[in-house]
Amino acid sequence: METLVAVVVVAFLLFTINHSHCFNHHRRSQLQRNSLCAELIQPSGYPCTEHTVETKDGYLLGLQRVSSSHGGGDKNAKPTGPPVLLQHGLFMAGDAWFLNSNEQSLGFILADHGFDVWVGNVRGTHWSHGHTTLSVRDKDFWDWSWQELALYDLAEMINFVYSTTNSKIFFVGHSQGTIMALAAFTQPEIVDMVEAAALLCPISYLGHISSQFVLRLVGMHLDQMLIAMGIHQLNFRRSDYYFIFFGSSG
Repeated sequence: METLVAVVVVAFLLFTINHSHCFNHHRRSQLQRNSLCAELIQPSGYPCTEHTVETKDGYLLGLQRVSSSHGGGDKNAKPTGPPVLLQHGLFMAGDAWFLNSNEQSLGFILADHGFDVWVGNVRGTHWSHGHTTLSVRDKDFWDWSWQELALYDLAEMINFVYSTTNSKIFFVGHSQGTIMALAAFTQPEIVDMVEAAALLCPISYLGHISSQFVLRLVGMHLDQMLIAMGIHQLNFRRSDYYFIFFGSSG
């Protein structure tokens, strides 16, 4: 049974990676011209600006700043409320906060209530911008774990928002974004920049997983299998990539 599961999982991963390359090749010219602001947020009627944050280990992270749609579309309109940083979960990116209607997307809701909305994107996700010296084709580009996401990526994003706004921030994290926050908040200098935090689907330890499927995958050392096959990333890159496998967004 475990052998069958391994074969199915590896076949799916190979299909996913191959399909991802085809998907990216199809859209490459369009996506190179676009940004999260231009592709999703501004067309919905919300002023949005793009920012780049460099981490201590050289990754270039994308940050978007979103204002209320009630400002008449003025991209220079300044939010009147406190800053709030939204941090996405695993296999997602900043667009995860804007995929529903304006009335059902947390990013739009907070902006329309006057908050100064900042959207975080960790290393390796679609709306971030690579690395100062490494290519995404380099295996070293993917040699990191959630510890780096917490102590480098999130710490730098919090510091950037705090320095730009000169105000303590509210933090909202989902899933992986919550474990990043819990780790980053062990640093007193980071805590001093945060007013409050809301953790959605929080996760901190993996010791109580009961799913037999997940436990079997762990027992098969799937990570070592992928590395031996020369696969160093498993990254959907865009949140809407899920719809390729799990249904239409329309």
